[in-house]
Amino acid sequence: MSKFLKEFKAFAVRGNVVDMAVGIIIGAAFGKIVSSLVSDLLMPLVGALVGGVNFTDWKWTIVGERASILDPNVMLPAVTLNYGNFIQVLIDFIIIAFCVFLLIKGLNKLTSAKKKEEAPGAPAPEPEPTREEVLLTEIRDLLKKK
Repeated sequence: MSKFLKEFKAFAVRGNVVDMAVGIIIGAAFGKIVSSLVSDLLMPLVGALVGGVNFTDWKWTIVGERASILDPNVMLPAVTLNYGNFIQVLIDFIIIAFCVFLLIKGLNKLTSAKKKEEAPGAPAPEPEPTREEVLLTEIRDLLKKK
């Protein structure tokens, strides 16, 4: 096996890389869950609260539908600014960011509780000096006096 392949294998099976890959996969799945929560459950409720309005339908028409100059039988689509879709995506982002915040906060609480369990209650007292250490300390002190 070449040196390059050995280095790649060492890199790929290192713990951090595997943990990162698992995190990315779980993150993608979590993103789909949160996106479904937002689009399928929360946004219909928000739309109902504001009178059944669908934000994605909000737009400002700059130029309406018109016939092509080259071929009058071909209709060109309208040119619109879809600010409602932007509002929808912004609300999605805020809700997703809030869900991720709650997830991270919960994970931090779990890890801090685990650290508290692992941490000893009081620091261990320093051990008594050995007889040799006591004798060496006395010799040092005597030498300092001279």
